Amino acid sequence: MPTTEPGTIADPPSPAPAATASPAIGPPAADNPPGLITCGLLGAAIRDASLMQPGVVRAIADASATADAPVGDAATTLAQAYDIALASHDSGDEPDAIAAVSAAAADMAQVCADSGLDAVN
Repeated sequence: MPTTEPGTIADPPSPAPAATASPAIGPPAADNPPGLITCGLLGAAIRDASLMQPGVVRAIADASATADAPVGDAATTLAQAYDIALASHDSGDEPDAIAAVSAAAADMAQVCADSGLDAVN
């Protein structure tokens, strides 16, 4: 086993490897531009006619956390309409409440289009 004198270095440290940029692998983590993911989810829900399916509106609302104010506000309005529709199940108000969800989704689709995030078509 080699020994060294006190205060000397036996082996100099190896230089650190140079940092290199590598492309990201997998889906983008950022919502760029803000609201793109939210509007994309809305577009898919409208195309699939799945707004009243469990979890769909919640996913749109959750994704809106990174969206700009107009898109985020529209997603909040959609979620509120959906919650009212759920609460009105089997009541006389249910048809109007479901129609309000559709209206909120249409309004949100327009906000997405106005924001340049038209993912509905």
